[in-house]
Amino acid sequence: MIHGCEHAVTRLRLGIKVHYNNGVSHTRQGREPCIFLPCRFYYTVGIMVEEGALREQILALKEERDAVILAHNYQVDEVQEIADIVGDSLELSRAAASLEHATIVFCGVDFMAETAAILSPEKTVLLPAADACCPMAEMVNAGELEVLCSRFPDAAVVAYVNTTAEVKAVSDICCTSANAVKVVESLSETQVIVVPDRNLARYVARFTTKEIIPWEGYCIVHERFTPEDVRRERALHPSAEVLVHPECRPDVIDCADHVFSTSGMIQHACTSPSGEFIIGTEIGILHGLSRKCPEKRCYPLSNRAICINMKKTDLPKVCAALERMEPQIRVPERTAEPARRAIERMLAVR
Repeated sequence: MIHGCEHAVTRLRLGIKVHYNNGVSHTRQGREPCIFLPCRFYYTVGIMVEEGALREQILALKEERDAVILAHNYQVDEVQEIADIVGDSLELSRAAASLEHATIVFCGVDFMAETAAILSPEKTVLLPAADACCPMAEMVNAGELEVLCSRFPDAAVVAYVNTTAEVKAVSDICCTSANAVKVVESLSETQVIVVPDRNLARYVARFTTKEIIPWEGYCIVHERFTPEDVRRERALHPSAEVLVHPECRPDVIDCADHVFSTSGMIQHACTSPSGEFIIGTEIGILHGLSRKCPEKRCYPLSNRAICINMKKTDLPKVCAALERMEPQIRVPERTAEPARRAIERMLAVR
């Protein structure tokens, strides 16, 4: 029996306590990765609890709260395993809009939970890791965007879903990395402001005759990939296809074989006749790839591609959120109403 779900997490490595630090476990000496015991344990209020028992409590609380657990493809393995739906931002946005559960537990970052709260204002939306934010989303605010719009009064505004509710509220339509080109092409305007990711904007510009006006934001994970990373991994795995995310820099995209959203990468890897893939996105996706196409070999473009904020959610935080019904995410209706229009307009694009 588990008595509570505290946030402190400790794993055992051959009898030595090793703290789980931002989703990456290390020995006390530093960089050597831990070799976990087959059965993992969590310390909860001073009691060592088998992970299986913690999972059982989450499942029981989920039923009691009429809850559904949504997790992004970048979440840690055990969170993906407990989730009802694992996907990219577009898939999770559609799920949040259509599910009938009273409670949504969003294992991701803040803008994702905000989107769920905007689409389902009557539901309780929980973000287990309250401090899980997106640095790129913070690179633009509504006031700054309105200044840019005043310079281009005839331009439509496309807000990447990786934005705050306030930015969505002053935008015409939202997009994700999976549908950005379709969204831009659906507009009648010939000038389009795309915020906040400059790399996504420049990727979209390759496939449209419209004038794309990019905001100079970026993902701190994808921005780090370089052509040298691609050359290095191709040399190590010459038969592998290189799949990268649209948030990568243009020079990296030029080196790749294919460009996909995270779920697009998984779908392609599962259906492609190729047996090896170099994956240019956050390494959390490797778990989904190993589950859905275990016969394929997938290598990270860089082992440094870790989103610390995506790794802040763990099973004790999911359990605590369901137990306490907090932290709750709410968006004031004066902001939610215009933001909802932009998101729903995106969801209508097929």
